[in-house]
Amino acid sequence: MNFTRKDFLRTTALASLAGMTISGTACNTNLPVKGKIKPKALKEGDTLGLIAPASPIYEESVFDEMLINLTDLGFELKLGKHVRNRNGYLAGTDQERLEDLMNMFKDPKVDGIMCIRGGWGCNRILPYIDYDVIRSNPKVFCGFSDITSLHMAFYERSDLYTFHGPVGKSVWNSFTTDSFKSIIWNGEEVEYMIPDNSKDQFTITPGTAEGRLIGGNLSVLVSMIGSEYLPSFEGAILFLEDIGESVYRIDRMLTQLKLAGVLDQLSGFVFGKCTECSAGNNSLTLEQVFEDHISPLNIPAFYGAMISHEDDNVTIPFGISGTIDAATQIIRINDSAVV
Repeated sequence: MNFTRKDFLRTTALASLAGMTISGTACNTNLPVKGKIKPKALKEGDTLGLIAPASPIYEESVFDEMLINLTDLGFELKLGKHVRNRNGYLAGTDQERLEDLMNMFKDPKVDGIMCIRGGWGCNRILPYIDYDVIRSNPKVFCGFSDITSLHMAFYERSDLYTFHGPVGKSVWNSFTTDSFKSIIWNGEEVEYMIPDNSKDQFTITPGTAEGRLIGGNLSVLVSMIGSEYLPSFEGAILFLEDIGESVYRIDRMLTQLKLAGVLDQLSGFVFGKCTECSAGNNSLTLEQVFEDHISPLNIPAFYGAMISHEDDNVTIPFGISGTIDAATQIIRINDSAVV
């Protein structure tokens, strides 16, 4: 069954979530919230810069299909000088990937920036990024997986709202595209519900919570603990996803977040999908791991949101105010993240 925008987006608020009526229109204010910067909304005909700050796309056919898909969305495309480079599992050297990133922010003809894929490598360039340049040239910046590193760092060091959403090579189906356009083109305050055909969603702890939406890939997040590039998690709603990790590794990484004091700061918790995360023999289940680590926090929490390495994905404005209802497994975006 195909699901339309109406099936998973509703732009009117529920009293149980927000306690107020939302018009569903874009926010018109140009003022950043609490010192944070909202980039300009994208529109049809804008120039989208494509970079590979982590791993490359290895298949030429996949790269070419990506260009067609993004052109069909209505964008003019500008490719980073090194976006096709390969250096083992990296898309070129650290200096080459850094150069493409910074040049896209500096280029006044580029309206927004999209990473072509994740993989690995963003952590390696964090110390060399000019965060003042990014702060002075705010633009839509979108991606997920290893791009989590850049979302964290840009929010903390450049005060920029970014977008945990599709990469260039994502499957641009109607579900993913509608969410992307609602947030990044239209600046809507939307509500994300889990489609009826989705499987494996469950409530960990019922209740509603409001806070800044901060998160991304669990493996990447824990690799940043102890660095200067992580924002404060105080009062935040932490959203996570991962792929190809055994349940014991999820246990290990949540334990690391617990020992680092991250979990105790949260107001809410959402785990999207853990794709291909098998339990195996003699293993705890994923539900048991959440019961051990998340339930004792006594905060609203659920599993199964459309945040993942799978085809249907929502776009989450990183750092923007959100509300969750864990019993009904709903995420609400409370504010426009673009101007």
